[in-house]
Amino acid sequence: MKNYKAIGKIGEGTFSEVMKMQSLRDGNYYACKQMKQRFESDRKSGSLALICELMDMNIYELIRGRRYPLSEKKIMHYMYQLCKSLDHIHRNGIFHRDVKPENILIKDVLKLGDFGSCRSVYSKQPYTEYISTRWYRAPECLLTDGFYTYKMDLWSAGCVFYEIASLQPLFPGVNELDQISKIHDVIGTPAQKILTKFKQSRAMNFDFPFKKGSGIPLLTTNLSPQCLSLLHAMVAYDPDERIAAHQALQHPYFQEQRRLTP
Repeated sequence: MKNYKAIGKIGEGTFSEVMKMQSLRDGNYYACKQMKQRFESDRKSGSLALICELMDMNIYELIRGRRYPLSEKKIMHYMYQLCKSLDHIHRNGIFHRDVKPENILIKDVLKLGDFGSCRSVYSKQPYTEYISTRWYRAPECLLTDGFYTYKMDLWSAGCVFYEIASLQPLFPGVNELDQISKIHDVIGTPAQKILTKFKQSRAMNFDFPFKKGSGIPLLTTNLSPQCLSLLHAMVAYDPDERIAAHQALQHPYFQEQRRLTP
């Protein structure tokens, strides 16, 4: 770290803090992710610091306080890159487990950051139950004892998709029960066969009062039918029916992006 000068703090999480640093060698600015956990050994003690590209902002900062939504072209551009990043990590055997606006960084391009919660797609279930941030947590993460797959990332990305388009969170639950209730308010209670599937991996029983669901709120009128079609496919209640990242990239919504992207 002697080759860098600290400029100021960018952000802080449970396990790390991010500082803006200037390189004393080339004068350029970088982001430094400093882990809070310290290590001790016979010869050295200290903590891990990662020097990364400095991005302009995250998606949360982009949409916070905006009065008017982004253009659908910009939304499409960001969501295509997010689906590309998910496809890349899933193909390489990793799922993120904490996709949310704060972890999606933008500059000229969009990059998915903060892999502190990621897991191998080949690791054995059950996983940690309460991993992703509540508003972006898939039903299978809420209703099973850690039996979920990489498809949880697509649910989270769908929630981000809606939030970028409308500037409002889709399922802003205040606790676990309210989170499921908010999901049911919008997309309805799931079919019995889905609940039966979830119940096989849950120590407790659950029975939900029937709700038809009001449908995804159309807070913005400028969303195309293709946009809504992809959004519905990403927040499908049943993970087996939910679209995968490689399928999302082939969706008609991204036809123009595929033409523009080499």
